[in-house]
This record gives sequence, C-alpha cells and structure tokens, in this order.
Amino acid sequence: MTSAHPGLPEFDYVKPAGLKEASQFLAQHAPEARPFSGGTDTFVRMRDGFFNPKYLVDVKGLEGTRVLKIDEKEGLTIGAAIPMNRVVAFAEASRYPLLVEAAKSVASYQLRSRATIIGNICNASPAGDTIGACLAYQGVLNIHGVDGPKTLPLNGFFTGPGKNLLKPGDIVLSITLPVPPKGHAGRYIKLGRNRLSDLSIVGISAMGVKDSSTKSGYKFHLAIASVAPVPFIPAKAEEILANNALNTETIILAAQAAMDAVTPIDDVRGSAQYRKFMVRNLVNRAVTEIMQKLSA
Repeated sequence: MTSAHPGLPEFDYVKPAGLKEASQFLAQHAPEARPFSGGTDTFVRMRDGFFNPKYLVDVKGLEGTRVLKIDEKEGLTIGAAIPMNRVVAFAEASRYPLLVEAAKSVASYQLRSRATIIGNICNASPAGDTIGACLAYQGVLNIHGVDGPKTLPLNGFFTGPGKNLLKPGDIVLSITLPVPPKGHAGRYIKLGRNRLSDLSIVGISAMGVKDSSTKSGYKFHLAIASVAPVPFIPAKAEEILANNALNTETIILAAQAAMDAVTPIDDVRGSAQYRKFMVRNLVNRAVTEIMQKLSA
C-alpha cells in the first residue's frame, strides 16, 4: 500500500556564511533553491509534493534574523528566526495585543516553538493567522537582496496564494511594527473545524482606537483571512466605521459591507456561502467587543 505521506524528497542543505553569500546563492539557483528557518510549512509541503526544491538554504543564523527588540521610536522588530512562542513570551509584545492573540491561535504550542511570524508572512497563505495583525499594525519588512538591504510595506506585499513581491535572492530578515496608537484595542477571532491545530475557515483581525480626526471618533483596521486570494482588507467596512456614529446599526452595516466584499471559495473546510455569512457575524462580534473595551 502506498503511504499517504511519503518521506521527504532528496535535497541539498546549504548553510551560508553570511547575507551576501545567501542572497547570491538563492538568486543564482532560482527557482531550485528555497530559504527556510522554522521549516514547519516547508517540510510538510515538500512531503506532500507541493514543491521539490533542490536546495534548502538555512537562513536562521544570518545577521538580523535573531533580533527581538522594542524601540520607542521605531516600534517592535521581530527577526525571521524568532519562533512564535518567544514573541508571545516577550514582555514588550504585550503592547501589541492583537499580534499576541493571533500568534497564540496558531496550531499547537509545540509547533509554535519552531513556527515563525516571518515564515507565516513569506508563505503568503490567505489563511495565515498572524498576517492580519501585522497588517493592522502597518508592518514593514526588512529584506536583504542581491543589491543589499531594502524595506517593503506589508500592505501590498501579497500577490496571490503563496505568492509575494520577493525577488530571487531576497531574504526577509525581520518585520518592524511601528509604535501602536495609545489606548488601542485588538481582537483576533479564528473560526476552525476544531479548537486547535486547524487552518482558519475565517479569521478576523480587528484593531480600533479613539481618533478625533474621524466623524465617528474612532478608527478601525480590519483584515480577513481565508476569504480571498490574499489577506483581505475590507476598506468599505473601515470607512463606514469611521464616517458614521458608532452604534449597533453602524456596526451591522460595516459587517455587511465586509461580507459583500469578500470572495471566498468552497473547500474541504467550508463552503463559500458559509464563509461569507461568518465574515459578517465575526466582524460584528470583533468590532462590538473592541468598542466595549474602548468604552470601559
């Protein structure tokens, strides 16, 4: 009987001495070479035949990948080699509650000891749990390429399922999340088939803060997972929340706008119709809970 989960295909393990060597090797051997750090997604996808790289380039020891620090001007920087459990345990990360909540929702504690937020981002899965929080906090990627360092805003980074703006030789070293607005509140609601270890059927990332520049006196950032080819920002829903008195009726209108904007698909985890209805219900719930926190 053929095994449903065959072993890993053969590959060459490459451990570059520095950033320049790593970028050059990845560029020269594209698309046969693939960078990896935690490997929680890479090895599963190789085992299941989704891709078969000839070279795996270990980037977790490179300069800039092990940083985890807070700066009062620049914000929180999380290196590519920092596992999610370390982020959750980092005391200063409590200033980014939406990110911490999202990271805690990823699979199991054991997997989070290797899984990384940068890996979640670079895999560019529409179901990535921590991507929405990084979008809400307006994250910026710090990258080393064949021509040296550069930065890319996370908003606009994703181009399709499993696809992003990285070029051959690009290595994401870290992400920087700017200093969050004072007094903000966040909520991540993940709908899965079970409580642990499942990809989201729908994932709602929501962040709200009091803002006197809007008609409502509040500003919201929303991002939705598993409902579009890329992590989805419901711009119309955000506009409704900013431009109308924030009451039950406005929140219902915003939730409906989010539902109307998404384009999910049917798959083994849920139908497109179910996903759309749950977007409406969960956006309503997330915004309502955030308003309760901000009004307390």
